[in-house]
Amino acid sequence: MKLQPLGDRVIVRPLKAEEITKGGIVLPDTAKEKPYEGEIIAAGKGRIRDDGSVKALDVKVGDRVLYSKYGGNEIKMHDNGEEVLIMHESDILAIVK
Repeated sequence: MKLQPLGDRVIVRPLKAEEITKGGIVLPDTAKEKPYEGEIIAAGKGRIRDDGSVKALDVKVGDRVLYSKYGGNEIKMHDNGEEVLIMHESDILAIVK
């Protein structure tokens, strides 16, 4: 399934949660904290301003980003079962360089 987000929305693939701590302890699924870092896999054209012009997004496909804890809507892709987030660009806090 191919998704194209509209407006100022982006699709983010969350990074996997750490399974082993720095001390070597293996974490069960219930103890893992959801990551708030991911990779942009698709982006809309930008936000439409009141005058009809389009403000381009500050992020692009391939950027690694940090996003807000409750940002976005989680969806499951039908073709491969992968879970991704669709969110507004305003839910993105930073680009990881």
